[in-house]
Amino acid sequence: MTAAKEPSFRESVDLMFNRAVALMDLPPGLEEKIRVCNATYTVRFGVRLRGQIHTFTGYRSVHSEHMEPVKGGIRFAMGVNQDEVEALAALMTYKCALVEAPFGGSKGGLRIDPREWDEQELERITRRFAFELIKRDLINPSQNVPAPDMGTSEREMAWIADQYHRMNTTDINARACVTGKPINAGGIQGRTEATGRGVQYALQEFFRHPEDIKAANLSGKLDGKRVVVQGLGNVGYHAAKFLSEEDGCAITAIIERDGALISDKGLNVEEVRGWIGKHGGVKGFPDAEYVADGATVLAKECDILIPAAMEGVINISNAADISANLIIEAANGPVTAGADQILREKGCVIIPDMYANAGGVTVSYFEWVKNLSHIRFGRMGRRQEESRHQLVVDELERLSNDKQLGWTLSPDFKQRYLRGAGELELVRSGLDDTMRAAYQSMREVWHERKDVTDLRTAAYLVSIGKVAASYRALGL
Repeated sequence: MTAAKEPSFRESVDLMFNRAVALMDLPPGLEEKIRVCNATYTVRFGVRLRGQIHTFTGYRSVHSEHMEPVKGGIRFAMGVNQDEVEALAALMTYKCALVEAPFGGSKGGLRIDPREWDEQELERITRRFAFELIKRDLINPSQNVPAPDMGTSEREMAWIADQYHRMNTTDINARACVTGKPINAGGIQGRTEATGRGVQYALQEFFRHPEDIKAANLSGKLDGKRVVVQGLGNVGYHAAKFLSEEDGCAITAIIERDGALISDKGLNVEEVRGWIGKHGGVKGFPDAEYVADGATVLAKECDILIPAAMEGVINISNAADISANLIIEAANGPVTAGADQILREKGCVIIPDMYANAGGVTVSYFEWVKNLSHIRFGRMGRRQEESRHQLVVDELERLSNDKQLGWTLSPDFKQRYLRGAGELELVRSGLDDTMRAAYQSMREVWHERKDVTDLRTAAYLVSIGKVAASYRALGL
């Protein structure tokens, strides 16, 4: 018997796309137009470092321009290649459509290990890469807007934004050329933790629907659920932190590069994060069982599994061993197409990546709008909102002084009610609303169509339908 062949990441995306469009009535030409990548630019550039010239290879792929600008992160990793970047760009198209962010899909990558270079060297490399993209309008506020991804952060985005401004000194919207910037460089509050926060909101919405909870062979609320997190980077850390501190989940295992930690009573996410920062890995962390082969811990019995690192970690070779009832894909493509089929047959419910990790692009959209409007969210209305609330509080206080009524205000009611919404509150509100609305659009298809048995297919159907409608509106 021949072992099943594991599809590549790009093949997985195409297989899942094909599975969805088979259930749609699209003209073959339009189906092909949506599926293929419009363009990929490959750049090879040299930078003189440490006394010699080092040549680097980078990519920027544009999948769909049904809406502009196109949007997608830039990752720094040794595994970056054209197929990966094009697959990620396709996911960005579908992700933006699903959450109704008015962007097409794009993605970028530089083949580099950022840990091999010091900060000054990395800045020179980043600026040169940005230069190559900017001069071809592959970074531009109205055409192509990057963001952080694996191996990059707000630091790199600040360098890119500054490089764009140096090359476009009269562009008043220069800061909107990239999102995920530091607050003092035109960023927005809540962006750093946005993807992890989005994972939390996605799970909260899932657990509002008894029918969906039952489909995953779970019961009750989010509180008390056992969670295994693979990858404690920016996304995994924030998702684990919010779920444990705010929703009462027990983080029973954390899987990292050098192994995994297990604790059935629940791990302290902050302490683990601090240990990794100090020691470079999880090995040696006290009060937890250490497992050197971290990949085996993916099979640990739990209620919710959160793969939050790289693509393809759950594949044909280990899918049958997965015991989680619910998987939420915080990373891009962590479950291959082959593994997806095995898990669905087992009855595991998967909340797909194009929805689950859309918090980043959603808040990036808010940041882009903020940069174009040149005003901080909440600045115009916050105090006026507080003034209106003050009228209500004054009247309530007057009534509470009436001894005949016999009631008083709660001790902290006045303080909580009077506080107007600032930028962070508005960002969280907008993200929560986006994640709720997108989930509703998926579950409606999931439950109402008999030929749709999973959330991933439902997500593709919703997003492809929206992209198709956009192309039709353009006359295609």
